[in-house]
Parts: sequence; C-alpha cells; structure tokens
Amino acid sequence: MSASARPFYVTTPIYYVNAVPHVGTAYSTIAADVLARYARMRGRPARFHTGLDEHGLKIARIAASEGLSPQAFVDRAEGPFRRAWEALGCEHDDFIRTTEPRHIRHAQELWRRVAAKGDIYLGHYEDWYCVDCEAYYTEKDLQPGNVCPTHKKPVEKIREESYFFRLSAYTDKLLAFYEAHPDFVRPEGRFNEVKAFVKEGLRDLSVSRTSFRWGIPVPGDPEHVMYVWFDALTNYVSALGGPPIDGIDSTRFDAFWPRNESGGPESVHVVGKDILRFHAVFWPAFLMSAGFAPPTAVQAHGFLTVNGEKISKSLGNAIAPEPLVEAFGADVVRYYLMRDVGFGHDGDFSHASLLARYHGDLGNGLGNLLNRMVASIVKKSLDGRVPHIHLDALQQVDRDVMALAARAAEATAKHLDAMVPNRALESAWELVLATNKYIDLTEPWNLAKNGDTKRLAQVAYTVLESLRWLSVMLWPVMPRKCDALRHQLGLPALMPTVGVDVWPSAWGGLTGGTQTHPGAPLFPRYDEDQQRVLLERLGVADALPAAKASGGTKPASTRAAEKLVTPEKQESTEKTMSETTTAAAAPSPPTPAVTPAPSDGLATIDDLSKIALRLALVREAERVPKSDKLLRLQVDVGEGAPRQILAGIGKVYAPEDLIGKRIVVIANLAPRKMMGLESRGMVLAAGDGETLSVLSVDKELPPGAVVK
Repeated sequence: MSASARPFYVTTPIYYVNAVPHVGTAYSTIAADVLARYARMRGRPARFHTGLDEHGLKIARIAASEGLSPQAFVDRAEGPFRRAWEALGCEHDDFIRTTEPRHIRHAQELWRRVAAKGDIYLGHYEDWYCVDCEAYYTEKDLQPGNVCPTHKKPVEKIREESYFFRLSAYTDKLLAFYEAHPDFVRPEGRFNEVKAFVKEGLRDLSVSRTSFRWGIPVPGDPEHVMYVWFDALTNYVSALGGPPIDGIDSTRFDAFWPRNESGGPESVHVVGKDILRFHAVFWPAFLMSAGFAPPTAVQAHGFLTVNGEKISKSLGNAIAPEPLVEAFGADVVRYYLMRDVGFGHDGDFSHASLLARYHGDLGNGLGNLLNRMVASIVKKSLDGRVPHIHLDALQQVDRDVMALAARAAEATAKHLDAMVPNRALESAWELVLATNKYIDLTEPWNLAKNGDTKRLAQVAYTVLESLRWLSVMLWPVMPRKCDALRHQLGLPALMPTVGVDVWPSAWGGLTGGTQTHPGAPLFPRYDEDQQRVLLERLGVADALPAAKASGGTKPASTRAAEKLVTPEKQESTEKTMSETTTAAAAPSPPTPAVTPAPSDGLATIDDLSKIALRLALVREAERVPKSDKLLRLQVDVGEGAPRQILAGIGKVYAPEDLIGKRIVVIANLAPRKMMGLESRGMVLAAGDGETLSVLSVDKELPPGAVVK
C-alpha cells in the first residue's frame, strides 16, 4: 500500500463531561482536525473521531449533587462540546458517546475476547483511589497526606471485589512492541517515561467496580460495571464498528484500524500527557490480549495554561472557545494555538500573545502580502488579472523565491507528517517572510510607474504563485481564510479528494489571465479602542497594556527590509559582533547594565541585584539570514507576549533543538540592534565557542520564574 493511499485515522481523547470545553480541550481537537485535513489533502482516506466519556463514579456523584440522573446529566453536557467544535471549524467524522448502545456492545465484546484469552480473573482490590483520575494509586505514588499528584486532592481508600486484567503478563510484550515501533509514542521524552514505567514491572489492573452502578455491565456478571478506562479506551474501535461482532458491519474497522502484520492503515491518538499511560500501556495490552494490533502512534501534548496558571474550575480561568471565535474568528484561534504552543511541550494561552500573532504574523505578514499585490499592484496596473509570463525568462531573484517555496513546502509537509503543527507553520512562514522581502526588493510600484510591464508581470506572478502555494500549505490550519485567499486569487476553494494529492510541488499552477477578486483584508487591523472593546467583552481588559508593552510584532515587510543587508554591511556587522560579544550572548548595550565590581574583582550584593535572571521558555527559533552564528529566539519570560533575543549559538545549536527548552536569560539588558534586528536580553551559556551549553533547568517551572 503506497503512503499516499494509506488510510489515516486520528482521534482526540473522548472528553470527560464533568467540565465544559475550554482552550485546553480545543487544542487537542484542533490538532486532530489539522492532521485529518492534511491527510485528505495528500489524497489519503481519512477519518477524524472525537466524543464524550460519560461513565464513572465522578459523574454519578456530580449528577446526584445536582439532583439529576446520570443520564440526564450527560445528555445536558453533549451540546456544549458539539457547538464548540463546530464553531472552531473542526469537522469530525464521528462523535461517540460511551452511553450509546453501539459503544456498549463493542466494549462488552472486547471484554469477552480478553476474558476468553484467560487474562481476566476475579479477586479483591484495596488501594488508594482518586475519583477525579478514576485511577488507583499506591502510597509511593501519592504526595504527603495521601494527596493525588495530579489533582492535589486527598484520595480514598477503597476495598472491593473486582475483576483483574493480567497486565503483569504484558511487561515483556509491551517492551518488545516498543522496541519494534520506536515512534509509537511522540515526543521521544514521553516515550522514555512510558518505557521506564513498564520496565519497573507492571501490576495486574483492576477492571471492574461494584461500589456504583453508573457504567457498562460486565458480561455475565451484572453486579460489576467496567472500570471506566477499559470502557472509555474501547471507544476508538467501537466508533469504527469493532471489535467485530457477527451480524454487525465491521467494514470501517477493517479499513481504518491497523493490522498486526506490517503496513495497513495508520491510527493516531492525540492525547494530553496526563493520560499517556492509559493510552500507551493499558490500551495496547488490552488490544494485544484481544488479538488486535495497537494503534500506530500516540501523540502526547503538554498542558495548556492560562496566564501561567493551570486551567481549573476552582480558579475560574477556563476560557471557552466560542467567545474567542466570535471575537477573532475560528481560523485565528486555530492558528494561534497551533503556532504558539510547541506540540509535546507545555504552553500558555494569553490574549496579548494572540493579538501579537494576529497583527504580526497574520495581519502584517500574510494579509499584507495578499493586499499589497492583489488589491494594489494587480488591480491598478494589471487590469485585475494574473499576468501571462514565460517561466524560463524569470530572473535569478524570482527563481530564488521558487526555490525557497519548494523548500518551505517540503519542510512543512515533513513536519505535518511528523505531527508537529507548530514547526510546520514556522516552515510555511519562511515563504511569507521571503515573499514580502521580495516585494520590497523588486519594488513593483516603481516598475508600474516606469512602464516596465514585462518585469512587472514577472514580479506579480511570482508573488501570486507564492500566495497560491501558501493557500494550500496553510489550509489544514486555516481552511476558511485560505479559501478566502484563494477566492481573491480567482481560484476555487480546496476540495480534497481521495487519490488526489494537492500539495504544491510544481511552480506555475496559476493560469495567466485568471481574474482576481480583491476583497476586504483577510485580517483587518484592530486599533487600540477596538482591541479594548474586544478584550472587555472577553472579560480580560487588562490584557491590552501587556500587549502594548510587548511592542507587538513588526510588519513582515519591515522585518524583511531590515534583513536586506549588503555583503559589505554584513561583513562589518559580523566583525563587530565577534569583537564585542560572546558566542552565547545577545549584544551588550553601549553602557554597562551592572555597576563595575570593586577593584579587588569581587561583586557586591548590590551589583547582583541589578541583574534580572529569569527562566525563559523558547517558543520559536530560527537562523538569522546571512549569519552563521546568530539565532533569533522568541522567548516567553512571563510577560504575556514573547520577546525577541538574539544569541550567537548557531554553530552549536540547531534552531529546532531549542524550541520548548527552558533556558536562563538576563531579562533587563537595554535593547540593542544587530543586523537590523532588536535583541531584548541575553542567553546564558557555559563553555567555549565550540562546546557551548545553554543554561537550562531540569523541572517544568513557569516562564518568568526568578533565577536566584
């Protein structure tokens, strides 16, 4: 089976209905939707599945506290999730609820198959139980005072009759499976955690309950209900019509679930790191016991915080997706979450950062690129039509854009294949920046003014074709905006078709003579008053000063123009760098930031108090053009919006090695420009120029934490 024809199945966790949708659950759902859309663009049969987990002791207790039956409670919870995913443009193929008869049938069938294998037996269980986790803990796993390490609440000691799954029999089988499938869990660090857990030796797992009734009855013993995780995990196959049952169509299961032999469909579970163990240890063992293949991959992402704090009901900081969509549009929210949060790493949502991305990347970058060419040059000087040109007559500067587009498309596809959307968007944005730079360099307005119509046509076509490529590369993340962009180019909306790979690969697909349709800006700018109104509606009016204080993001055209450095200027600048900065530091300000030490060379406590050392989370990293040493970092130091720091570590670190890393920076150095870019801080590193090691920490402390 060719890679392009290989069926693709992607799932979110089924969300527990004790809470409403928020930006954290939206992150998982959007990521799965992006991956499904990308697979369809490559011509693959694809299926995207989500739903709700509706059983368990926690739900029974919450329903009782509200005077409702459990069924009435979960029925009420369904609507908000469906509406949220629709608002965000997440087009799932199935939405399953674990109270549906189709799920109950297949969950019981999986139980029967596991029991027939001899992997379920009856016994008694006694241990510490967290109702919120729906999981048992041993005392060594708990925090002092018998507190759950995840929910920070006291656990309960429970003893009851229970059926057990022989998980201990699967220690070696799981380790062998992990060895044979080195990409089963991503990112690699999470996989290492899973393997370490299994290597310690697995205990048999309690898989039934008798202390409550709200669950799926165990086949043959209705006094027991299934452990909620055995029930919930089965949703991934029950939604496909499996495990197969005589008389029930299992065509979809056969088409989309992996087989034990090599090849076959690809199935990916997108989950949060807090439920990774259930998906990467328990679920594969259940499937192996029942005679089925485990999923192809489990993609684990980090926690999403809000303004540095974990999302929780008690803090009241759970941000609902729909008001954000109403304020900014679905595609803007999708772009922000996929671009600003490194997949696999923890991330922080802030309205200030969203506004910075909106005005910087989207408004001044992509939107400005479209408007500059379609609504201005093409409309005014080319009769609103795509010009006819001969590709073989293009100049080298035009061919440079073509070559960069090919590299950007290849890298974007590579990162989406690896299921890292933030990296994919970084690669696509290289083409946005380069094309804006190209416009500044070629000055089409002067070509029009001087009557050089042949050269104007070449330049305009190069920009328009770049926009066509971008409309495809960005479509999985921003489908509505990309279709609107395509409309302005005179192109139809994208309609992915099985067997047809539409990913851009050949330059020249935009037909000369096509009538363009200039329209309203894709991302209209909000002035300060409009921003204030938006944020007041969202209940976060204080986010505006933070956004303003960050300085925002310069227009892409301005950033690009600053990068147009002559070779002579570059040589002079880099010579100055080597004389005045260390390889690990951003440029020092003209005057010392720290009072000189006493003549004996010792620093006083007053000297140290002037240096603000902060923990910074690297959100983005890229090389500075025309420099082999400088890296341009966007780092989060807890200010609401990222700041830019330049560091001369490019000979030691690749940009991708730094993304998601927590590093130590000096945060209060005076800003300094280098090669046209402003640096607001200094990265600390140890070693010499060849063996530098950036200073970092070994715990996931919040960005902005004071380094003492």
